[in-house]
Amino acid sequence: MASRSADIAVRFCKTRCRSATIKDIAGELHLDWDAVKELDKQYMRAQLARAGTPGPKAIGVDEISIRRGHTYRIVVSDLHRHRAIWFGGQDRSEASMDEFYRFLGEKKAKRIRLAVMDMWKPFRNSTIRHAPQAAVLFDKFHVLRHLGEALDKVRKQEYARLDGKKRTFIKGQKYTLLSHPQNLTGAARKNLKLLLAANKRLNTAYVLKESFGQLWDYTSETWARKFFENWRAQLKWQRLKPYEQFAKMIERHWDGLSAYCKPENKVSLGFVEGLNNKIRVIQRRAYGLRDEEYLKLKILTCMLPPALIKK
Repeated sequence: MASRSADIAVRFCKTRCRSATIKDIAGELHLDWDAVKELDKQYMRAQLARAGTPGPKAIGVDEISIRRGHTYRIVVSDLHRHRAIWFGGQDRSEASMDEFYRFLGEKKAKRIRLAVMDMWKPFRNSTIRHAPQAAVLFDKFHVLRHLGEALDKVRKQEYARLDGKKRTFIKGQKYTLLSHPQNLTGAARKNLKLLLAANKRLNTAYVLKESFGQLWDYTSETWARKFFENWRAQLKWQRLKPYEQFAKMIERHWDGLSAYCKPENKVSLGFVEGLNNKIRVIQRRAYGLRDEEYLKLKILTCMLPPALIKK
């Protein structure tokens, strides 16, 4: 009877631990917090064993902050199988990225054809050394985040430059400007319209921000380059210094952006952003803040396919 109760508890944990906190499940099962956590860890280890050893052809590389004080870990994903395959390192250094390639092994590293990452040089250097055959592609969402930061700097400059009533249109509108227009409704949409009508420089910066995403639609590097040159030409006489700095950054990293134009490099970049969102949810639920192994297991299993989860 006791064994049957234990089996029921384990099966319950399998389904609930992916969407609920340990505290909630412990209360529902009348079990100790540590006991529920240990059941969950055992289950996740079994999931990873069933998933098998990774042998990716396309990888996504990102870093996450695991606690305050700039403490980072690297997360590597298989972009074809849509799952995280490695969590580790001590920071964002080249040496930490090297740890992934040691984990993967020289033979499998040579099979990687594409590596998607942000423009952080240590990740790129490590990949070039261990997987020189791989095309390095800079992640669209990280690039657009830099552009969003440039837009926010323009907003702050305009707020500092103006006074009185003209300031009221800008105050508190950071996220309205950074959001996709289709995601805005009601008052937010109205505030954006008023702001753009009241401030010409912010209107120009906003239009340029929205149009830049077209760069990833091109299948020809020549046409992608023409688009970028035309986009940059629009900065002339606009006094948008943060955008000029952004354009220089794009110029320096052009090879990693134009690589996306090649048909063989067309992978779904949305998966990396989806994984990042999952990780943020996990961290908000306070998983693993005191137990890094638990956080690691949560991240490595959070995107596994249903077939592996149900067994």
